[in-house]
Amino acid sequence: MSERKKYKDFKPVWEETPPPAGSFRSLFKWGNPDSFKEPNERLYKLMKEVFHLTDADFKDKINPGTEIVPDTVPSNLFSENLDYFKSLVGLENVKIDTYARLGVAYGKTMYDCYRMREGIIENIPDVVLCPRNREEIEALVVFCNEKEIPLTVYGGGSSVTRGVEAMRGGVTLDMRPNFNKVISFNEKDQTITIEAGMSGPVLEETLNEAVKNLGASRAYTCGHFPQSFEYSSVGGWVVTRGAGQNSTYYGNIRDIVIGQAYATPAGIIESYGLPAHAVGPDIDELMMGAEGAFGVLTHVTLRIFRYMPENRQKFSYIFPSWVKAQAAAREIMQHEAGFPSVFRLSDPEETDIMLKMYKVEGTILEKAMNALGYKPMERSLFLGWTEGEKGFSKNLKKIVHRVCKKNGGFYLTGYPVKSWEGGRFSDPYLREALQDYGVIIDTMECSVTWDMMGEVHRKVRLYTKSRPDTICMTHLSHAYPQGANLYFIFIGKFRDKEEYLEYQYGIFDNILTSGASMSHHHGVGKMTAMWVEESIGSERMAIFRALKDHFDPKNLMNPGGTLGLDMKPEERRKPKFSGRTWDDPAW
Repeated sequence: MSERKKYKDFKPVWEETPPPAGSFRSLFKWGNPDSFKEPNERLYKLMKEVFHLTDADFKDKINPGTEIVPDTVPSNLFSENLDYFKSLVGLENVKIDTYARLGVAYGKTMYDCYRMREGIIENIPDVVLCPRNREEIEALVVFCNEKEIPLTVYGGGSSVTRGVEAMRGGVTLDMRPNFNKVISFNEKDQTITIEAGMSGPVLEETLNEAVKNLGASRAYTCGHFPQSFEYSSVGGWVVTRGAGQNSTYYGNIRDIVIGQAYATPAGIIESYGLPAHAVGPDIDELMMGAEGAFGVLTHVTLRIFRYMPENRQKFSYIFPSWVKAQAAAREIMQHEAGFPSVFRLSDPEETDIMLKMYKVEGTILEKAMNALGYKPMERSLFLGWTEGEKGFSKNLKKIVHRVCKKNGGFYLTGYPVKSWEGGRFSDPYLREALQDYGVIIDTMECSVTWDMMGEVHRKVRLYTKSRPDTICMTHLSHAYPQGANLYFIFIGKFRDKEEYLEYQYGIFDNILTSGASMSHHHGVGKMTAMWVEESIGSERMAIFRALKDHFDPKNLMNPGGTLGLDMKPEERRKPKFSGRTWDDPAW
């Protein structure tokens, strides 16, 4: 399926053919192999203008990655270990070909895509195992610990933090094929317990159709919808402390999880599974966010919510400035009248591009904005919806409207929301189309208080925009009474993966030195690990290491830099001084 756009002038040959079976592209392509998305003509022309490119620059693809993955990387496991794995999980669930092993080693960072386009195969496991049940996983953890075989877990594959690379080889557990079932459903408690490999769409469909699937009295929803929703797993949500696009209402995954079970080298760890307790520190909090460094998440119990899409009240507003838009967002979150579900506020640069992508530019809505003095590259777009009980949802929309109007917001109807909703899970498909011509689109995100938001936004943008001919869009999409996230999306024409990485590192440096968190919901993996200790402090890092030593004293669970736990001092990133820009030769 392809989202094809009509162009009046020259149109590049955007890819719309499924990648060859067994190719590098079939691994780094986002999502459904039959689905594609291309930039519309307005966005294409904007990129040409900003990047100083011509149509000629979009005639030949760069490293399309259509070569077949060669089966040339040997497995280093002893034959007796492979024999044990085959006897435990079944011959059909043991894979040692290079393609299968590479397929669970890389996630979806642009660095991963660069490497696969160049045919680089590194940090892959020696074997991929597809466990069928909890007992097999527990036995595998015991065996790997005894034989000192590193063990990594692969869930949905949408990691953007290099979280699944098998830096020391060994075993990778692929949870997708078999470990994806409902264990129990409790409508009285409004909870569901599932295996960690279940995908987001399967869980949501199961709950939406709970009357038929689970014998429930009504329909439910999981309430967790990250942009990677279609290709993410429940286990991945939990171990990275993820947040969905509706988190302002439903909460982050830490608010949705009520119970967990882990297989660790130290034994089986299970949390209370109760709505609250005061019996010491919470095991759920200790384990959530560990990214497989303490053990393997097997089962998770989630709170679920009533599914009432008919009660959604959609809204969108344009503000004269980013400052006024922030003031309205903060007042809504501190109003104590409840929180909207989708809550997305774009800065002026992102607003300009979103109006193009959401097909608002050139419509009567844009004409009205211009006539009323909402100026391009100054105005800010706010969109979202309320949900819940019918009266609550309607009342909250009225309050949102009143607050927005007071802060200079102009109501744009629900039209932009519908356009955003239509692309909320498909926008990542743009990445392959753009990278075919050397244009990179990537993201970084952090957490801030309302008080520090303006300075973090200014400082990070100062660095990102110091690189010539670069787009930097920013929005907040997860809000709290005390603050929100800032989500930076940058688009640029990059020479190679080395230039891209140095630029990315500079963004992380500026996030750190501005005082923001190094991650709001993407997790850490091995990509952000260099900054962790500098970010959280040595005392908190000592607690993480003590937990690692308890659960995994041989350092076999996702080793090689995850969370910075086994990182040598010389490998850590020391942030460069505040205010340094991309064009400073000292970089």
